[in-house]
Amino acid sequence: MKIAESWLREWVNPDLDTAALGHQLTMLGHEVDAIDYEGEGLADVVIAEVIAVEKHPDADKLSVCKVSDGNDELIEIVCGAPNVVKGMKTPLAKPGVHLPNGMKLRKAKIRGVVSNGMLCSAVELGLGDESDGIMHLADDAATGTPLVDYLQLPDAAIDLDLTPNRGDCFSVLGIARDLAALTGDDLKDPAVAAVPATIDAVQPVELIEPAGCPRFAGRVIRGIDPGAKSPVWMTERLRRSGLRAISPVVDITNYVMLEFGQPLHAYDASLLNGSVRPRLASAGEKVTLLDEKEVELRDDTLIITDDSGPIGIAGIMGGLSTAVTDKTTDVFFEAAFWPQDFMAGRARGYGMHTDASLRFERGVDPEGQGRAVERATELLLGIAGGQAGPLVVDSAEEHLPGRPRIMLRKDHVTRLLGLDIANDEIARILEGLELSVEPHDGGWKVTPPGHRFDISIEADLIEEIARIHGYDSIPETTAFAQSPLETVTETHVELERASTSLIARDYQEVITYSFIDAEANMAFTGIESELVLSNPISSEMSVMRGSLWPGMVAAAAANVARQQDRVRIFEASKSFHGTLEARTEVLRLAGLATGSALPEQWGSKSENVDFFDIKADVEAILLLASQAGEVTFAATEHPALQTGQAAEIRRGGVVIGVVGKLHPNLAKRYDLKRAVYVFELDARAALASLAPSATPISRYPAIRRDLAVIVDDNVTASEIVDAVAASVPELIQGVRIFDIYKGPGIEAGRKSVAIGLILQETSRTLTDDDADTAMAAATSKLKDKFAAELRD
Repeated sequence: MKIAESWLREWVNPDLDTAALGHQLTMLGHEVDAIDYEGEGLADVVIAEVIAVEKHPDADKLSVCKVSDGNDELIEIVCGAPNVVKGMKTPLAKPGVHLPNGMKLRKAKIRGVVSNGMLCSAVELGLGDESDGIMHLADDAATGTPLVDYLQLPDAAIDLDLTPNRGDCFSVLGIARDLAALTGDDLKDPAVAAVPATIDAVQPVELIEPAGCPRFAGRVIRGIDPGAKSPVWMTERLRRSGLRAISPVVDITNYVMLEFGQPLHAYDASLLNGSVRPRLASAGEKVTLLDEKEVELRDDTLIITDDSGPIGIAGIMGGLSTAVTDKTTDVFFEAAFWPQDFMAGRARGYGMHTDASLRFERGVDPEGQGRAVERATELLLGIAGGQAGPLVVDSAEEHLPGRPRIMLRKDHVTRLLGLDIANDEIARILEGLELSVEPHDGGWKVTPPGHRFDISIEADLIEEIARIHGYDSIPETTAFAQSPLETVTETHVELERASTSLIARDYQEVITYSFIDAEANMAFTGIESELVLSNPISSEMSVMRGSLWPGMVAAAAANVARQQDRVRIFEASKSFHGTLEARTEVLRLAGLATGSALPEQWGSKSENVDFFDIKADVEAILLLASQAGEVTFAATEHPALQTGQAAEIRRGGVVIGVVGKLHPNLAKRYDLKRAVYVFELDARAALASLAPSATPISRYPAIRRDLAVIVDDNVTASEIVDAVAASVPELIQGVRIFDIYKGPGIEAGRKSVAIGLILQETSRTLTDDDADTAMAAATSKLKDKFAAELRD
């Protein structure tokens, strides 16, 4: 918000220069974005009257003007402004004058005609950013008068960045209140003397929606002069505040809004039909606003109506059908209180943002409507004449907001601010902010005024005390705290490291709800949950999850529905088990993959992810904490997984997780047409680790022997590896399966498994006899345990 420094000083005038004033406003919490100085260097610019205008003899776009600066001799000026006319008053800069833009004027011959100075635009004088020509001053501007005297310059426009909670400070009065409380200077009395009624004209008002409009002040003024002009002091204050002067009635509503923070609206009283009725709109109603745009209304929007229908959107913008024009002689001023609950977000919902909506959304003083209308009446009668009817204020007191009494404790002030402020100083600060203060045991009972919507709890009061006492007056205290070193352990791998490993394998982390549908929980776990929420968000979120899979599968389905064919996601979170009386929480790491195994590329054929792809991802995680061979996979049955493609994951004989293909029934339920593979690990068990130990490397060479055996189909690779490794453990250092064959030459229900034995000793070089002994022992073990047959 921008305000003129001279306007602010009219309300409170501290002994501070402009820069110091800006600093104090910033320290009050009203950050000063910029200070624009106006009128400096214009002392020699005077007001001139254009006496005659003729076309330049050698330039179509130039005029030769005779102007008077109040002396007997006329001055000849060559002017290129398209708006120059005979009789207008405008600023004149004579030769020798330095303008704010750096230009020094001198006599100049322009296309053969001597120009003795320049008629100036607002931009050239530093009094605006735009101009359509030279400044056109009011007819009452005295010729020869210094421009700075006429425009009350120099002055500064202070641009403030106000916080949203301080709706009361979107006005000159609001800023002045804070400044007076800070400096102790006297604040101008904001009361406005009542304007006596000279006619009986009133506009009927019906509060049929009192909760949405608990107060509505109005007044009829008849017989104003439609040709009247706003005085220069008003138009200048509006301009320095960022508003353009339009007409006396509109300028007055803007002026009072900036001065008191209460938006007003002016209607052409002759265009109103019947009673004015603020109410909620009916869906589908339409209104044409002042910007000539037709808006279709929603049923959550407060509007103003008369017998003809909607005539404006409350607190946002008036309607075109009752707008004031340059022919208006009868005016109805309206100032209403629209509660924040009814205003928040309404303007943005229609793609609008107005000065009025900004203030109503943040809160206006519920007691200031009558005062605003009185002030507007006073100004209009002084500018355009007319006769005023009585001020009418309709109120529904039960719907007006009350201000809570707050208990402020002295010891809490001291504890939160870190310094002891005298009781008298605290009371002075609060009373200076127009708060009602009543001493009480150990503190005060404080009642905020109606315009302070931001004060509702004790901490708000302490913030006000700090603000006015001065943040720079609060001593700096250096805090000391012990920061012991964390114990570094090798007994577990950090979950973040496992997550990073999955991310490196092209997974993305997701976070899903801990409460899910009871039916889904049963489908994925096979157990009916007893952890039922007493007040669930919805029936689909009624139990605590027993697995991370339901949320992840739902997330995958949502992505697939949005044409994401390749989905690889993981989650690290808790699952919940047991009963309400004896419940347990298990930290789990779960993942899901569906779609192609690799991103689409030209260098390889696209293949769908399979069981072994996701098994490899699981092994990559487990190898962070365990040694190769320590983890095994064994076929299992699981309610959420397809039979034959499900395996439990064991570590040291203890089950730590499960991996497999999502059951087709569940895939169909979530409309997943491609195969989905999932895993879920007990994170603490899977990532438990031992301190690494070193083993000497043998100085003697290793040798390899291969054999192929035929076994039943149901014999697993891990069973074969374990049997071979146990046959001669002192010689066999490693077992590798490098081929599995089924087909011609192999009996149905059987398979050929090719095995490589890595043989090595730490104390000697092995001989062929040693290798033959190991091969014979391994073969014998496989025959005894699995009825294996050597394959030729």
